[in-house]
Amino acid sequence: MTVKAARLISDAEVIAYHSARHGRSVARAVAAPYLRDGQIEEALVYPVTTETTRHPGGYQGAIDEFYEDCARRLAAHLDAGRDVVVLCEGDPFFYGSYMHMHKRLAHRYPTEVVPGVTSVSAASAVLGRPLVEREETLTVLPGTLPPDTLAARMADPGSLAVLKLGRTFPAVRDALARAGRLDEAWYVERATSDRQRIAPLADVDPTEVPYFSLALIPSRAGASFPTPTPASGEAVSHGAGQGETKRCEPGPVPAGHVRHGEGEWRGAAPGSGERAGQGDAARGEVAVVGLGPAGRAWLTPEAQDVLARADDLVGYGPYLDRVPPNPRQRRHPSDNRVEAERAAHALELARAGSRVAVVSSGDPGVFAMAAAVLEVACEPRFAEVPVRVVPGLTAAQAVAARAGAPLGHDYCVLSLSDRLKPWDVIAARLTAAARADLVIAIYNPASRARRWQVEAARDLLLEHRAPDTPVVVGRDVGGPAENVHVTTLNKLDVNGIDMRCLLLIGSSMTRHTTRTSGPTVYTPRRYPAE
Repeated sequence: MTVKAARLISDAEVIAYHSARHGRSVARAVAAPYLRDGQIEEALVYPVTTETTRHPGGYQGAIDEFYEDCARRLAAHLDAGRDVVVLCEGDPFFYGSYMHMHKRLAHRYPTEVVPGVTSVSAASAVLGRPLVEREETLTVLPGTLPPDTLAARMADPGSLAVLKLGRTFPAVRDALARAGRLDEAWYVERATSDRQRIAPLADVDPTEVPYFSLALIPSRAGASFPTPTPASGEAVSHGAGQGETKRCEPGPVPAGHVRHGEGEWRGAAPGSGERAGQGDAARGEVAVVGLGPAGRAWLTPEAQDVLARADDLVGYGPYLDRVPPNPRQRRHPSDNRVEAERAAHALELARAGSRVAVVSSGDPGVFAMAAAVLEVACEPRFAEVPVRVVPGLTAAQAVAARAGAPLGHDYCVLSLSDRLKPWDVIAARLTAAARADLVIAIYNPASRARRWQVEAARDLLLEHRAPDTPVVVGRDVGGPAENVHVTTLNKLDVNGIDMRCLLLIGSSMTRHTTRTSGPTVYTPRRYPAE
């Protein structure tokens, strides 16, 4: 980072930066040492990255609308007389995100663009090889070009840089081979960062290529320079860079722009750094992670980061299937009825030095794996194994949000499963909750082998609740088979209820109304005085 950029960042009143929906921004991480308390941060989070969109204008329409909204947000600060700094990895006008703000704002407000170090320059520096010399030329290509176009342009003599690798890597490698230049090419990943990796491109495993990487053929005149030593054995970090930094936008992001200018410009030779994460991995830990009810949109950034950094993933098979495969990680699926054994296995892995993520649907502390892991972790043999719980969005919250605000006042959470506690305890707690006039969130209402409990619970609640008490039935919320409907306690049909359902039983104050947007259920925050 330049001295001027650091000064402007420290002085600015507003700091803006782009990120994918996970919320983490490489540009902000670079600038973090120069931020100060009291600055306004505008996180410009892309509505889509590689996924599809329901926007009526398609992908381009969603992105154009996003940039217009970003410009409007920044213009509000500028109109109020506040200086705004927009962060951008590398150089703002070299495949940078900022250019889309520039097009929309530069003609209206005084604007200054501060140049930065590009990924190509950083890659050349860590290789220790010149880019160009004398009359040589440098060609820069995005890896997203058609394979035939790539091969044709690569055949021209001169230095070459290919950005935007990631999933384009196999096509880029094939094009280099067709152009007869594969043996000249170097692979550089996250140049100048503490997770930097370099290697002859021909030796790189295509499954281990993140977006922030590039292919480089440096100056032929520099062939007499010492051959760079590949960082053998250096771990390639997945998740924290792979997939999360693949932004799809009108102006593509440069592949190698990772943490340039952090102020750490170490001069050590490539490969001299300690293996990424080596110190942490040697200690090992267990993180019990909540996946939320379904899908990436329901996953917290913290949970996403923990999953990305894990060496081993442990959990009930269908829940593990919700975590995208990563060839670097080992997966340990098991049956849903072996919680203690699963917890012990995870703790053993961590005791051996592995970073282990134990996955749960929803929140791991609500009828899930956190309690099981901690119970086993309290055994003397696991006393030194760190265990932490990473929260997730639980099903009661997800279903309630779809319906409105039925949990707006006091409520309780109960499980109807009598596998781990007797039915008379469940019945007593249901009765107590009903008498206390609490909204009740019912988990695990029924399964294939356990059908009668939900009907018994309904009949028991009817002894203390009015027949027209609103009941929200949510099934597979966030998933492809999502269904949320509202009924009443006396009309609750138990036949379609299974383990993928959650029930919200209203209190005497819960209201069910129909607005223009559809049925709405809410429980007022005020309770009438006696």
